[in-house]
Amino acid sequence: MVEGWALALLTGSGFAAAAGLNAYIPIVMLAAFSRFTNLVELPNSLSWLESWPVIIIGLVFLAGELVLDKIPGVDNINDLIQSLVRPVVGGILFAATAASTVQAESSFWQEHPWIAGVGGAIIAAGVHTGKAASRPAVNAATGGTGAPLASFAEDATAIALVLIAVFVPVLVIVVFVVLGLALYRIVTTGRRRRRRRALLEAEGRAAREAQAEAGVKTSWWRGRWR
Repeated sequence: MVEGWALALLTGSGFAAAAGLNAYIPIVMLAAFSRFTNLVELPNSLSWLESWPVIIIGLVFLAGELVLDKIPGVDNINDLIQSLVRPVVGGILFAATAASTVQAESSFWQEHPWIAGVGGAIIAAGVHTGKAASRPAVNAATGGTGAPLASFAEDATAIALVLIAVFVPVLVIVVFVVLGLALYRIVTTGRRRRRRRALLEAEGRAAREAQAEAGVKTSWWRGRWR
């Protein structure tokens, strides 16, 4: 049987990772769980996370995030701005959920909130870095059309991570492995496509230069679109 501190670790890690994808989804969901259900009981020092101001502000920022993150080009700027927000939110959520009574109460995380905060920030920053690195590859490979689909997938993953962290925290490990494999596949595929495109462009330039040296006149439109 998994110890209480380990379950709390997985729960906090799940919330922090979700914050790395979308900072506001786990905030709103945690506030809802804590305020309207008995599933999560936040520690007194972080009970403000379930307050109405936090819920309302979280929903407003979430609405903006859901729109901006689905626009090619704008999503990259948004990720740059969120580089400061997501690690901070991840640290707060890790500290709040690891010290709360979700699956089992853990005195370790209650007595060492700074470890939870630093750990959550690192996890959120790592997931955010992977997200920010993969989005340009997706946009380049799909001409920008893949941005909304990638964003929807990230939002769905953030929701799933929160639900798993609350109800079946052991599965957080599985989600981490899947996220790592997906990131590796996206980044490596994008690099291969960029190398192939660069190779084709180089071959096209070499062919045009060879024709020019041979005195072969190339149509203006062919030279333009190659």
